[in-house]
Amino acid sequence: MIHNSIEFIEKHLEEELNLDKIAKEAGFSKFHFHRLFQKYVGKSVAEYIRSRRLSSAAQLLLYSEERILDIAMLYGFDSQEAFTRAFKGLYALPPAQYRSQMKLLIQEREEFTMSDINGWFITGTSPSKYKASLDMQIYHKGRNSVSLECAATEPLEGNEFGTLMQQFDAKKYLGRRMRFAGFIRTEEVSDWCGLWMRIDDKLQNMLGFDNMQYRSIKGTASWNFYACVLDIPTEADCINIGILLSGSGKIWLDDCTFEEVGMDVPVTDSRARKDEIPTEPQNLKFEA
Repeated sequence: MIHNSIEFIEKHLEEELNLDKIAKEAGFSKFHFHRLFQKYVGKSVAEYIRSRRLSSAAQLLLYSEERILDIAMLYGFDSQEAFTRAFKGLYALPPAQYRSQMKLLIQEREEFTMSDINGWFITGTSPSKYKASLDMQIYHKGRNSVSLECAATEPLEGNEFGTLMQQFDAKKYLGRRMRFAGFIRTEEVSDWCGLWMRIDDKLQNMLGFDNMQYRSIKGTASWNFYACVLDIPTEADCINIGILLSGSGKIWLDDCTFEEVGMDVPVTDSRARKDEIPTEPQNLKFEA
């Protein structure tokens, strides 16, 4: 439901949007829908729409010659003054100054390829065939997203994949249920992609794992919210998080969070049983 609602918002950012309309589209009451959206996305519906409109406005400021007033009207602001206040609150610069200063920065960055993402590294079965870079033209929120794409010049063999990941100490999170979440956009993904999260002990035994393979993203899709949720056992030593691309194509990741959630948020461990099984032995006498 959350995925469908975000997709609906993305398609109608330039139109009138409110909680009533989105909740009706989702088939829930306003109260229940707002509670679920806040719980899983981490912000209210109004805050989400506002941040997405401001991000889209920022892209137009940088990559078009549209007047600031026209951009403000396009994304539902009553005046240029109201747009300027909201934009400055998110980007710390008024729109005109953002347009002039950030264009200079883009020109400087475009002279070289961003291959090293601070805190992250590329691995997988074929890391040399995948490339990660910062993208200042396509992003969900703020000024950058990170992209991971297949850069192989020859067809891939078998189930080759690349992943952009990081790992960190589990000590602060022991005994807690943690959610790694982010917004993903895809373009021509031939196989599948998704977020992933793995918990290891000191002997590198896997204590928890989810790579979204059973709910993977394929093909071309606009920005949407995805998450992996795992319990961190007391014997955990290391937490690994990242985004995985299997096969060819390109994916973007932005606005990630790593946060504790309540026990009412279900875990997404890929190792969990997918089908219901009996709670006790069945038909041991073969008479049933």
